[in-house]
Amino acid sequence: MDPVPQTRPRTQPALRRAPVQQRSAERLARILDACAVLLDETGYEQLSTRAVAARAGVPIGSVYRFFGNKRAMVAALAHRNLDRYAERVSDRLADAPILDAHGAIDSVLDEFIEMKRTVPGFALVDFGVPAAAPGEAAADAPGEAAAEDPNRLVVERICALLATHLGRSADEDLHRKVLVGVETADALVRLAFRADPAGDPALVAETRCLLHAYLAPSLS
Repeated sequence: MDPVPQTRPRTQPALRRAPVQQRSAERLARILDACAVLLDETGYEQLSTRAVAARAGVPIGSVYRFFGNKRAMVAALAHRNLDRYAERVSDRLADAPILDAHGAIDSVLDEFIEMKRTVPGFALVDFGVPAAAPGEAAADAPGEAAAEDPNRLVVERICALLATHLGRSADEDLHRKVLVGVETADALVRLAFRADPAGDPALVAETRCLLHAYLAPSLS
């Protein structure tokens, strides 16, 4: 079995200035960490760049060095979430190379649910930014974060991981099937977490059964 690749997104978050030194990268990470924690505490509407700067222990100018507004900051957090999710799924698949289609589907679903339960800010902002309020700037540059469909970015990553692990091509049929699976699982997992803050076990089980029945034949 070939090693599972560490796939990268085709679209990167638009930073005003990319960090070039370790100290700058660490400051960016602190800003995103603080943003995630505050999302859980205040929600998106009450989130502010000033509050994030205070929680991160950095000057407000450091936030604006990277982001023009809170929406761009949250978009960067969503991209980081996607990177970390793909890494976790990749590691899980690599640790169990004999997983069949059902086991691979479980890996994809279980890591998503675990991040919903444990990763700060992920319950509100997983891979996409909440809808913009009236008058809110969508992003620094028109057509950047606002134009992305987060679930399609997720599909690209999952298709690459599953295709490599299961030894099949990431063709158009697989992309279509995984897209339907992702959209369906996204809606059902949100329902499960509305019913129970930890994710209603019965609804999670129904989601798993649905994904097994629909996706497994396409992954064999």
